[in-house]
Amino acid sequence: MKKLIAFQGLSQYDEHISKKYRSSACGPVTIAAILQHYEQLEIGINQLYRLLGTTPIGLFTWRLVKNFRKTGGMRYEVEKISAIQEVKEELLAGRPLAMKFDRYFTFHWFSKPLYSYHWVPLIGFEQKTNDLILYIHDNGQKNRPSKMRTVSYQENQNVLTFVKIIPKDHL
Repeated sequence: MKKLIAFQGLSQYDEHISKKYRSSACGPVTIAAILQHYEQLEIGINQLYRLLGTTPIGLFTWRLVKNFRKTGGMRYEVEKISAIQEVKEELLAGRPLAMKFDRYFTFHWFSKPLYSYHWVPLIGFEQKTNDLILYIHDNGQKNRPSKMRTVSYQENQNVLTFVKIIPKDHL
């Protein structure tokens, strides 16, 4: 089984993002890309960076959920989910998720995930015999725009966190 959502990624190194935010803007860029998927409008990432309470070391999951509920809570449902089956159900329903790699605060310091600490939009999956392949947008780099990549759930599952952000009219 395979599901892939048509999705436009954004780059955290875009010229419209403040230079002082770029290295830690992956969380706000991920959220902005998901919001643009639903709303079809441009989101001010510098403002979102501040509204979500992002810091130079990144955006904590609890802070994302708490602050997003304050700012978008009347129109959106935002919730951390942990069951991979629920993640797959959201994707099958055509709803991208925010996915965080975090080997530090999950206490997997010696693991080798695709990213040590990074938020990305999760836009699909493919069920293989021995693994679940996740499709993500990587939020770009200094010299290139965001691109779609694949990542093994099996190899990264201990450092992954998922957050769903859904407009209430899409429930």
